[in-house]
Amino acid sequence: MSTHAVSPPSRLSLYLDLIRWNRPAGWLLLLWPTLSAMWMAADGFPGWHLLAVYVGGTVLMRSAGCCVNDVADQEFDRHVKRTAQRPVTRGAIGTREALLVGAALALLAFFLVLTTNGPTITLSFAALAIAIAYPYAKRLVSMPQAVLGVAFSFGIPMAFSAVQGGTGWGPAAVADAVPLHAWGLLVSNLFWVLAYDTEYAMVDRDDDIRIGIKTSALTLGRFDVIGVTLFYLVHLASWAWIGWLLGLGGWFLAGIAAALAQVAWHWTLIRHRTREGCFKAFRLNHWLGFTVFAGTVLDLALR
Repeated sequence: MSTHAVSPPSRLSLYLDLIRWNRPAGWLLLLWPTLSAMWMAADGFPGWHLLAVYVGGTVLMRSAGCCVNDVADQEFDRHVKRTAQRPVTRGAIGTREALLVGAALALLAFFLVLTTNGPTITLSFAALAIAIAYPYAKRLVSMPQAVLGVAFSFGIPMAFSAVQGGTGWGPAAVADAVPLHAWGLLVSNLFWVLAYDTEYAMVDRDDDIRIGIKTSALTLGRFDVIGVTLFYLVHLASWAWIGWLLGLGGWFLAGIAAALAQVAWHWTLIRHRTREGCFKAFRLNHWLGFTVFAGTVLDLALR
C-alpha cells in the first residue's frame, strides 16, 4: 500500500488564507454602507471610476487589516479554537512577512485613493491610523467594537469627499468637502458595527474570559442580547432619519423595513447565546447592509 506525502500549501494559498479570501462577509460589511453613502452623495449612480476605486479599496484595506490583526492577536489566537489555525498563529507565515503583505495591500489601496482628490487622500491617512489601532484596542478599551465601528465607517465621509470634490488638503479642505450629515451617517453605521461585532464576540465569550481580553459581549454581560438589538434599532432609525432628510422616500424606507425584519430574525438566532446561532447572525449581517443599499439605489433610480 503506497503512501503519498501531503505537500505543504503554496505561498499564494497561505496569503489567501491570511486575508480571509474565502470569507467575503468582512469586506461586504465595509462595502455596503460605503456604497450607500456614495449613492446618497451623488444623488444616484456615482460613476464607474469611483465605484471601482471604492470596491477595490474596500477589499484591499480589509485584507490589509486582517494581516495587522493576525499579527497583533497571534498570542491570543493560539488559545481560541476558531482562530488557532490562522497562518500567522500556527507559524506558517512569519510576523514580518504578514506585515509586508499588509503594507503592500494598503499601498495598492492608497494608489487607488490617489486618483480621487485632496480631501479624500487626507481622510485616508486617518482611516489607516484607526485601522492599525483597532487590534490593540481590545487590550485597553472595554468596548473595542466602538473603535472597529469608526474604522469600518470611515469609507462614508471618504465617499462624500470623493463625490462632492475639493482640491485642498488638510482638515479645512475635509470640512468643506464632507457635509455634517456624512458624519452623522458614520455615527449611525458605528451602531451597526457594534451590533454585529458584539454577536461575533458572543461566539468567543468563554475563550475571551479565559485569556483576558476586553469585548463588548463581556462588558454588556447578561444585557448582551438586548444591547445588540438596541444597537441595530439605533442604527436603522438614525440612518432612516438622515436618508429622509436627504430626500429619500418610499423605496429607501422599504429597504429599512426589510433590514428591520432581519433584526427580528437575528434576535431569534442570538437569544439563546449559542456559538452557532451567534456566528450565523454575524456571518449573514452583510445581507442587512445590502438591503439598505438596494433600497437606496432603487429610490434614487425610480424618482
